[in-house]
Amino acid sequence: MNNLQPTTCNPNPTTDSNKSWYALYTKSRNEKKAFESLTSAGIEAYLPLIKTLKQWSDRKKWVEEPLFRSYIFVHIDKSEYFKVLNIIGIVRYITFEGKAVPIPENQIQAIKQYVGNDFEPLDDIKDFNVGDKVEVIKGSLMGLQGRLISIKNKQKVKIEIDAISQSVYLSVPKSFLEIIKS
Repeated sequence: MNNLQPTTCNPNPTTDSNKSWYALYTKSRNEKKAFESLTSAGIEAYLPLIKTLKQWSDRKKWVEEPLFRSYIFVHIDKSEYFKVLNIIGIVRYITFEGKAVPIPENQIQAIKQYVGNDFEPLDDIKDFNVGDKVEVIKGSLMGLQGRLISIKNKQKVKIEIDAISQSVYLSVPKSFLEIIKS
């Protein structure tokens, strides 16, 4: 489905335990170029892409677009921190209180699984409210946590992923979700 699959550029596998995932902000509409530049520089990067149907005045075409506009993920250790910022197309790290925010491995895995899978809607009766903190408890997205932003129909919910403060529509049966008690 994706031409730009996550690339594993790992010259020294023993240092993986020191690596963390980080989100980067890219120049507008430069995600694919930045991804190629990162992987060419030997940096492990991930650009989640989804297929969408675009319509022009004369035709329709399926195109791959980033799941999160202007965002890309890198799996690096501290020694690669500044190397990443020197890549053309990269603007900055996503930060909280001035520090780059590491993204938990399970959230990256959940995004990868979401991009690679489609869910079929199921009928169920769980009651969720906008603003609820939820976790996916079944299926390939198991472990993904976020805040429920909106409920579009019986199955389609919009969840904001905590670590990057970005929203993504997930077609997940409500029976796959559980409210997280604070």
